[in-house]
Amino acid sequence: MDIRENLEDQERALMTFYKAPNIKWACPLKCTLEGDTAVGEGVNRYFFSKTISKLQFGFNLNLGNTEVTRLFEGEPDHLVPSTSQFLLESDIFLMAGRMIGHSFLHGGPCLSGISPAIIHVLFGGTPETATIQLEDCPDLDLRSTIQLLEGNTELSEKEKGIILDLALSWDLPGFNQNNRRWLFERLLLHAVIGRTSRQIKQLRRGLKDTMVWPLLHARADVIPLLLQRESDALYTSQMIIERITWPAMRVEEDEEEEEECSLETKCRITGYLRRFIDSASSTELKDLMKFWVGWEVPGKELQLEIVNSSFPKSSTCFEILRLPGHYTDYVAFERDIRACLSTTDTGFGLV
Repeated sequence: MDIRENLEDQERALMTFYKAPNIKWACPLKCTLEGDTAVGEGVNRYFFSKTISKLQFGFNLNLGNTEVTRLFEGEPDHLVPSTSQFLLESDIFLMAGRMIGHSFLHGGPCLSGISPAIIHVLFGGTPETATIQLEDCPDLDLRSTIQLLEGNTELSEKEKGIILDLALSWDLPGFNQNNRRWLFERLLLHAVIGRTSRQIKQLRRGLKDTMVWPLLHARADVIPLLLQRESDALYTSQMIIERITWPAMRVEEDEEEEEECSLETKCRITGYLRRFIDSASSTELKDLMKFWVGWEVPGKELQLEIVNSSFPKSSTCFEILRLPGHYTDYVAFERDIRACLSTTDTGFGLV
């Protein structure tokens, strides 16, 4: 990937890699960013972070008369594959399945927020046994039409006509009082599962290509780790703080080596960092992890150093965050930290 190119060309390079045939996805990965001096494990983490981010939030490519092409649509924890015919015919969901499986094999970030009904069918469940909710239908026009059948409220002739038009377009019978609940369920089933069945098959093929499928088929308890709920993907300050090795707690190997910063400076800066983490949102904490280690997945031991420098820096390969000791007020510290976190998608510079 050449980070000197525009964003669209970078994303095309990413898609080209995942659409290539005969790739051994479980083999060790070595990524190179052309135009950046960065090398090492941190670059691999950056690659997987960018990959899953594009699946989660969309590609900045016009693949269907839109500025941002989203592969999954809808609300958090109710995301379903896009019904775009162009994406389907281009095997984009096959590519998406490979991306998900590849990141999982290498311990990378996972896709979150997929509808449980889609996950149920993806891993072998029948559509008829899937628990489908109205929120799983991302098309608000379809949702409002189907919702008319919910409950026992008397429908107007106009509403009956709207329902009839939708039912006939999907080869279903019209509405009457005897089939109201049945028709509601059939329309919802087709809106969520029927219209995305081919996309689900492509996702399954992509997962099988990465050779992760046998594990998922044999161990259903692994599936929530591969496709997380949005609530499970939220980060808390305690989750980060308990993994940090604070400078004051570290024992220097060479006791005669002169400290860069005094104990007072270390206590002040680490206090600023803790204050930032305590007040940060889940999204900001994920950005902090990307700056610190290269991706959103927190390391087991996050190393922290207080040094003499101008701005915060990180060594993602070794999971070390280096903070300058010159800050004397929290406002300046927070300003620079937020500026650094805004650069996580543009490369490294120093690794």
